[in-house]
Amino acid sequence: MTTQKEPTKDIAVLCATYDGAEYLDQQLLSIKKQINVSVDIYLSADISSDSTYDICQQWAFKNKNITLLQYGETFGGAAKNFYRLIRDVDFSCYSYVALSDQDDIWFRDKLFRAISSIEERKVDVYSSNVIAFWSDGSQKVIIKSQPQTDYDFLFEGGGPGCTFVFECSTLMLFKLYLLEHQTEVNDVVFHDWMLYAFCRSIGKKWFIDPEPGMLYRQHSSNQFGSNSGRKALSTRLSMVKGKWYRQEVEKIFTLSGVSQTKFSLNRPFLILNFWKLRRGIWSKFVLLTFLLFGLF
Repeated sequence: MTTQKEPTKDIAVLCATYDGAEYLDQQLLSIKKQINVSVDIYLSADISSDSTYDICQQWAFKNKNITLLQYGETFGGAAKNFYRLIRDVDFSCYSYVALSDQDDIWFRDKLFRAISSIEERKVDVYSSNVIAFWSDGSQKVIIKSQPQTDYDFLFEGGGPGCTFVFECSTLMLFKLYLLEHQTEVNDVVFHDWMLYAFCRSIGKKWFIDPEPGMLYRQHSSNQFGSNSGRKALSTRLSMVKGKWYRQEVEKIFTLSGVSQTKFSLNRPFLILNFWKLRRGIWSKFVLLTFLLFGLF
């Protein structure tokens, strides 16, 4: 009598890079040092003005478990770079898939904790809070783990995409969707928001861990930062006033396929259901204020 072999805790890490020479070595080293998992890393380098591609080449040459995708395409943003990784990497043979930025520092048990949470909680996707850190040594926990609501995925992501870990078949579903709707998906600025919305809209279970698994680097070249501070607040206020946020919500709403009989983007409906639109209490009331004053 033969016993069934337990599935391996193998994981593909998809890492998008662009002008990341200053920090990329530290990021890749922290991934390489992950414990209790077997990791393969796939690198996609946007055309850069520094030595990012050379560093990627060196890591791929020295490590059999690191693959560098073909170079020469300009993506113009992290989202399209990640969509390229999801589209072009064959991760179907892995048990799990994780996303990685180029400039963070992962705790050694980040992936093991994520996989353990997925298996123990019987969920499909994992994300977590992070510890934002600055060059002056200051740190701050960025909390994204507030209770999920009925419609939060239409108005925000599930936390920083660099914390995302997917059970493989779930990301395969998104890959198929991406191949069919590539033009529309490429138009969504936040890949982490798009992925969260897709998974939630098809009924996948998503766990946001209150325990941070990484140091989330903050610097002037971040495409999107920790969303904290006066400058960040001012930037996001201008995005709302300029209707950018509204337009992104409309894209997500259309792509997610949420029934218009259950949900509407008209102002009275949103005001009546404001408590269900975001996770954080403060952000719920900020959005309500925008709605009441006609800014959204």
